[in-house]
Amino acid sequence: MNGAHALLKTLTHNNVTTCFANPGTSEMHFVAGLDDVSEMRGILCLFEGVATGAADGYARVTGRPAATLLHLGPGLANGWANLHNARRARVPLLNIVGDHATYHTQYDSPLQSDIAAIASSLKGWQRSTQSPNEVAQDAADAVSAAYGPPGRIATLVLPANVSWGEVTNEPNEWPLASRVSLAEPDEHLIGQSINVLRTKKAALLVGGDAVTGERLALAQRVAHATGARLIMETFPTIMDRGAGVVSPERLIYLSEFAIPQLQDLEALILIGSTAPVGFFAHPDVKSRLTSDQCEVIDLAPPGCDTSAALRALVDGLEAPVVASPSGEGPGVPHGELTSQSLAAAVAATIPEGLIIADESITGGIHLYGATQFSLPHRLMTLSGGSIGFGLPSAVGAAVGSGQRVLALEADGSMMYTLQALWTMARESLDVTVVGLSNRSYAILTLERQRVGAVTDGLASQRMLELDNPTIDLCALASAQGVPSTRVTTTDELVSALQRSYATPGPMFIEAVLPKGLT
Repeated sequence: MNGAHALLKTLTHNNVTTCFANPGTSEMHFVAGLDDVSEMRGILCLFEGVATGAADGYARVTGRPAATLLHLGPGLANGWANLHNARRARVPLLNIVGDHATYHTQYDSPLQSDIAAIASSLKGWQRSTQSPNEVAQDAADAVSAAYGPPGRIATLVLPANVSWGEVTNEPNEWPLASRVSLAEPDEHLIGQSINVLRTKKAALLVGGDAVTGERLALAQRVAHATGARLIMETFPTIMDRGAGVVSPERLIYLSEFAIPQLQDLEALILIGSTAPVGFFAHPDVKSRLTSDQCEVIDLAPPGCDTSAALRALVDGLEAPVVASPSGEGPGVPHGELTSQSLAAAVAATIPEGLIIADESITGGIHLYGATQFSLPHRLMTLSGGSIGFGLPSAVGAAVGSGQRVLALEADGSMMYTLQALWTMARESLDVTVVGLSNRSYAILTLERQRVGAVTDGLASQRMLELDNPTIDLCALASAQGVPSTRVTTTDELVSALQRSYATPGPMFIEAVLPKGLT
């Protein structure tokens, strides 16, 4: 038995059974070990950013880590952007990064790099294993670290000679990862929160794991009993959505509108979320979104038991049960295809249990409101703001859940991790991709205005347009084995979505929207 076998045995013993991989020479013994450890499913990704994004999506739907297999420092660097999203989503994720043999590093060969420096920027856990006999315990420690709480990125570096080296002290039992319980909410902060809910104009700001259907129902009881507002963070990791699920007010992305949204609050109670700040700095706009007079109580920070915090508020306030929200399901739209009719088409066709990976950017601005009374589903969003999230996270969500996944993907963002389509086809994943083609970086047109970089010059405008040449999204999908179709009306989109949901395997729908902001 070699070190790679010990790693695979330990991971599968700890229920880490999926590895999204883009391997190289240093990882070949791990790859070979897949033939001997059938419990591990290896899934090939054609770019490291697809592997890391898929591991993020997998963790969001399952609550447990997948592994990535990355090739040295450049491989980790290529996957870093979607690791940033996973870090911001606070999900458990485990990187296995191959390295040069320990005796080879002194020669500074071309792929030699500072892996530790790259991994440390993720503010998680990292370790380099130095002996085949240490692999099993190091792997268990990595899984423990990934779980947190809160979930975080764990990076285990495996030098090539540790991977191929013989394990001389094979354990009788493969080590189990230790699990740390969620922190209990502070009793003083519970009392303080109850007091401000009774005496001040207050709101609950929920996020993280506090946006499941059960916890949203508890939060609604608190809000109903006290007259408080119920607000959710702008970009939740994964939330329950649809008919029968409480639909919180969503914190507005644009600071200019979020500040007025929160300005009247005298108190804000954070549950699974962090204090709201602007996504970017803008001239003459505050970074902090609440007023300076607003009392902010961090009742249940990430890593704390949000269910216990909400139940403590419900009990302390003797908040009665509130009827589940009800309303008429969305009707099927017709006519011209715009961002508004696109949202209506998505909402009207959602099958129960669907998972939506939303990276629609400006094209999906109406989605949240439109889906309030759709059939029950789950929504994943771009928690870290690093584009290229939608397609890979859809891969991971489909693998982890076995459910149909809908990826709503802006054309500019899609080009970052297009290779995920190939993995969808190879693994026959039930993923429907709607590529929103508005032939521009529309969000940057908006941001250019917001920061005051206003100009009529053609040179700057050319940096924000994607129509010279126009990208043939359908051709790109078809080239990677995903059946594709192009739609230009709402009726065509509804039909294509319904057909996709009824057909096993992936499908790509290019939705042609008016150019720019719609």
